[in-house]
Amino acid sequence: MGGALTRYRAIAWIVGVVLILLVVVGMPLKYLFDNPVVVETVGPAHGFLYMVYLVAAFDLARRADWGLKRMLAVMLAGTVPFVSFYAERRVTGWVNRPAERTPEPVAG
Repeated sequence: MGGALTRYRAIAWIVGVVLILLVVVGMPLKYLFDNPVVVETVGPAHGFLYMVYLVAAFDLARRADWGLKRMLAVMLAGTVPFVSFYAERRVTGWVNRPAERTPEPVAG
């Protein structure tokens, strides 16, 4: 599961940075200064990278045996600026120290 987590973490950061670039730089340039060049170039890139993010999140969710709610929440984290960074930290914690799993009882 380590490889799936590493892939997820990398794409979460990339998607987060590209989304912030799109929202913080591209949108003001387009709507305030009538210069859509950043939105026209970064927008499609973000769309493609978000699809890669969804695949990585699905793969990790499948390997970690998450429920549907958790998987969808992680997938939606790539749509809100800055949230993908928070989700990446939470996901790393869930995978590295799974609190939901209870230890098997020891026969004694």
